[in-house]
Amino acid sequence: MVKIAPSILSADFAAMGDAVREMERAGADLIHVDVMDGHFVPNLTFGPPMVSAIRPHTRLPLDVHLMVEDPGWLVPLFIRAGADYVTVHEEGTPHLHRVVTAIREGGAKAGVALNPATPLAMVEDILEELDMVLLMSVNPGFGGQSFIPKALERVERLKAMIETRGLSTLIEVDGGVTAGNADQLKRAGADILVAGSAVFGAPDRPKAIRELRG
Repeated sequence: MVKIAPSILSADFAAMGDAVREMERAGADLIHVDVMDGHFVPNLTFGPPMVSAIRPHTRLPLDVHLMVEDPGWLVPLFIRAGADYVTVHEEGTPHLHRVVTAIREGGAKAGVALNPATPLAMVEDILEELDMVLLMSVNPGFGGQSFIPKALERVERLKAMIETRGLSTLIEVDGGVTAGNADQLKRAGADILVAGSAVFGAPDRPKAIRELRG
């Protein structure tokens, strides 16, 4: 069954503890934390103190997505703050294998994210080292963007690559995910769906999560 990871980028920043507790009660599987540095993407969001602040409010895994340049120095800070998954961008990481190794040695699960136009081949040589590949289905930087349909084909091709190698690497999809495209993403092979406004913008958030999960 597909897992749902609500993105707190769409939550009320003044009430993050309430937001993550609500997501756990509503049936979420993970809490997605979008970290942006204002350089790799044109926005600035959360640091390790936010992860530390929300960690006591939920038992759900914290899925930290580092949309930052040269993330290596940040990895241990987020792991100490309570991150369970740490995902870095291939495009922003000059020493990808080194960073992935540091994530795993730090005790977290390691992910690599790819922007919509980045070839899947960029993770081909490191796929065996990864717990997760995050495919962006929008260009990163802001919430509320429209889904890029080409992402469906990318999920299918990545799933085939994973299965051919007999791996258990998860596929996460982030960007423009709604109840309208969730079924297509699941059929394509997605394991985790990140949803921000589709959950936090819904009047009935538990229902929104159920509809995404299908």
